[in-house]
Amino acid sequence: MISQFVLAELIKIVRDVAQTEIMPRFRNLSNDAISAKDFHSDLVTIADQQAEVKITERVSRLLPGALIIGEEAVSATPQLLDKLATAELAVIIDPVDGTWNFANNLPVFGVILAVVINGNTQFGMLYDPMSDDWVMAERGKGAFYQRPDGFSQQLTITAEADFNKMTGCLSLSMFDENLRQHVANQTIHFERIMSLGCSCFEYRLLATSSFSFVLTPSLKPWDHAAGHLIHQEAGGYSALMDGRVYQPTIYTGNLLLAPNKQVWEKLHQYLSE
Repeated sequence: MISQFVLAELIKIVRDVAQTEIMPRFRNLSNDAISAKDFHSDLVTIADQQAEVKITERVSRLLPGALIIGEEAVSATPQLLDKLATAELAVIIDPVDGTWNFANNLPVFGVILAVVINGNTQFGMLYDPMSDDWVMAERGKGAFYQRPDGFSQQLTITAEADFNKMTGCLSLSMFDENLRQHVANQTIHFERIMSLGCSCFEYRLLATSSFSFVLTPSLKPWDHAAGHLIHQEAGGYSALMDGRVYQPTIYTGNLLLAPNKQVWEKLHQYLSE
C-alpha cells in the first residue's frame, strides 16, 4: 500500500518540477537544447533531462531504496530497465511525454508517473503542465480527474454504440512495415483515427471516453504503466493482441485498449482479419 501522504507528495513533486523545469522552457528552447536519440524525430530536450533529474532527486528522498526508472536514465543506461522485474518498489517517470510536440511548440505534452510494487502498477498520474491538472488512479479505488482547487471527478468510460463511429488512436509509423498497410486498411472505416504523439494525452482521452480505442506496438513502461492502470480503473478493458494481460514488465507486443471486453473482442477480430 502507498500512503496518502506519499501520493500527495508525488503529485506535488510532479507539479513543482513541471513549473520550474518544463514550463519556462516551452517555446523558449535554443537549437542546442534539442537533440535526437535513436532516430531523427526521437527528440530529447534540456527540459526532459533537467525535469527527470529533479523528480528523481525528490522521489529518492521521499522513497529511499525505491528503484527509479526514468526514460532518459534508461536511454543512457538501458540495463537499468532489467531491474524493474525484480524491484519491490519502483517509480517510473516520463519527464516530458510528447517531447516532439514540446520541442516544436505544440502544447500537447505531459508528465507521467507510475508507482509499481512487485511488478504491478499501484498508482498512476497523467499531468498536464499547461493546465496544471491531472488524471490519476490508485489500484482498486477508481480513476479521477483532479485540479489544484480540490475539484475531483471520478471517471467512467462509456462505449460508442456505433462501431464505425468510434474514434481510435494509433501511430502507423510505429508498426513494422509488414503490419503497417494492414492496420491502415483496417482502420480507415472508423469515424476518426488520430495520433497525438503523446501517451499522456492519449490515455487521458481514453479515460474520458473521447477516444474509443488505442492500438500501439510500443510498450515502454514510462508510456503505459500509469495510463493502463487509469484506463482499467475507469472501467476499460485491454490486452495484448496475442491475449496476454499487460504488465509494465512486458516490452514487446501490440496492446489494444477498448471501453469494455465486448468492444475489445470485436475490435480484435476486425483488426486481425
